[in-house]
This record gives sequence, structure tokens and C-alpha cells, in this order.
Amino acid sequence: MIVGKTVTTEFAATEPRGTRNPFDPSRTPGGSSSGSAAAVGAGVLPVGLGTQVIGSTLRPASFCGCYGFKPTVGALNRGGSYDGLSQSATGMIAASLPEAWQVAYEISKRVGGDPGFPGLYGPATPPAPARPRQLALLETDGWADASPGARKAFDVALGRLTQAGIAIATRYDHADIAAVETAIQGARELSLDINAWESRWPLNTYSRRDAGKLSQAMRDRLVQAEAMTIEDYRKMLTERQRRRDVHEALAPEFDACVTLAATGAAPVGLHSTGNPVFVVPASMLGIPAISLPVLADGGLPLGLQLMGFADRDAALFSCAGGVLALLR
Repeated sequence: MIVGKTVTTEFAATEPRGTRNPFDPSRTPGGSSSGSAAAVGAGVLPVGLGTQVIGSTLRPASFCGCYGFKPTVGALNRGGSYDGLSQSATGMIAASLPEAWQVAYEISKRVGGDPGFPGLYGPATPPAPARPRQLALLETDGWADASPGARKAFDVALGRLTQAGIAIATRYDHADIAAVETAIQGARELSLDINAWESRWPLNTYSRRDAGKLSQAMRDRLVQAEAMTIEDYRKMLTERQRRRDVHEALAPEFDACVTLAATGAAPVGLHSTGNPVFVVPASMLGIPAISLPVLADGGLPLGLQLMGFADRDAALFSCAGGVLALLR
């Protein structure tokens, strides 16, 4: 049953629209899927839909104490909305892990994936939890920005997983993980450049009609896009695919990658949706990712992020269920 439409940022991008965090109204709920996260976090809805091109599903889920699921790119059909960005994925912000899977599955069963994509692979009921054998820890570009409280909560969680017998490898003891850490450096910058080229339309049309109705951020994006060439875009796509191939090399050995879902608790103020640095790698790589609301920073929600491998969304859910059982 569809209840209603919740608030998003402008063009599902960076410009906030006034939604507040249900745990502290002085703080952002994150974005772009601001309204969905706030509604689920406040207990108004069991599941809200979102999209993620940079960090717009997992980051608000982390800030609002929800379960966030960003599927493999193309797994859920985006028809019916203007959403032409190649990294964009329709996702779930939910009150529980099973509800996140069930809504995603029902959408895929009815409309499949994006044209040219095989859709969401997995069972008709939520995948059974399975304790992972080995996880790859990714610090990402975000580790330097993580708050002391976030770092401590993350370390405590990793300690509990290790005590439960789960092996956790890092860049310092595994060459393939070190290669992935290098590959995801600058994920946000590469993603924003690709987004700029792909945003030329309809921004150029709207700008000609009434540029004053666009935010400064969108006007700046259009200026950047119109200075780019098709050759620039092709080079960026080639580089993105190279980085995706580096990450895929982890699949035979690791069940998932683990990291934070945000740099800390939701920041104070409504002028920004927060730093997406921890969640943009999964967007750039086109892989499924889940934020589990099992951490806290200063008494406010913080997500633990698990990143899987393309088209193995169900396996990631099983892994997340196993981790959740140990940390909840």
C-alpha cells in the first residue's frame, strides 16, 4: 500500500528542503531521500523508497536509525521518474532487514530491472541469515573524517565480530584489499564528474526557461557539464569500469566489505545533507550495499555498512543478517 510522497532534495542532489531528523530536529536527516528516512525513523512508515547516485539512501538511513539497502545498479526499474544518471539505483529505507528485501523483491517481480539489466536476483522471501566467513575492512577516503565516537563504535563492533570467529582482513595484510582502497580513492570526485555530464539535460532546458528557479549548486553543475566533451565522459566511464574490476577481484575470497555508513551522527543544521564519503564507493562501483543501524555516536544513530558484489544482493542480505544477529 503506497501511503504518499515524501520530501526529497532538489533533483535528488544536494539542496535540502527543510526535513528534520526525527532523533534531533536540529539535525539533518540526510538526503536526498530525506523524507523517507525521517518517516521510517519516526515510525510513521515501515518502508520508504529512495534513490542513490552518491549517498542518498545509505546516508539518511544511517542518520535516522533505519536499515538502508542500495541494490546493484539496474536491479530495480526506475521507469516513471526522471532518473537518467548511470549510477542511480532505487533503494529501500526500512524499519527491518526483511522488510527492505521484501519490498525490493516485490518491485522487481512486477517491473524487473532497468532496460538491459537482469533485475534483482534472489528468493521470494527474505534470504536466511548466514554468518560470514571473512570480511574485507575498507577505510575509504572517509576514515580521516570519521568522528572519534564513530571510530570507537566501529572498532567495538569489529571486535565483537572477530570474537565470534569472523576473519577480518585489511589493506595492511591483503594486497587485493590495498588495491581496492586505491581504486576507490576519489570516488566522490569521479562520480560527481560523471553526474555532471549526464545532468546536462534537463538542466540546460530548465536554465533557459528560468535559471533563477535552480539552486546555485545546479547552475554550477550545468556550467561544468557544458565545459565537458564526449571524450571526457568516455574516459571517465573507462576509469570507473577499471575500478569496478579491481573490486570484483575480492569476490572469490570475501563475503562482503565492511566500513562505516557515515562519518558520525547526523550533523547539526539543515543547510547540508551531510558528508557521503563512506557510501559513495558502493555507488561508483555499482554494487549492493546495506546500512545496519547497530552503532551510535553521541547517543545518535550510526550505520554499519556492508558492501557486496554485483548481482549478489541476496548473498549480501544473508551476510547482513548474520552480522546483525551478532551485533544487535
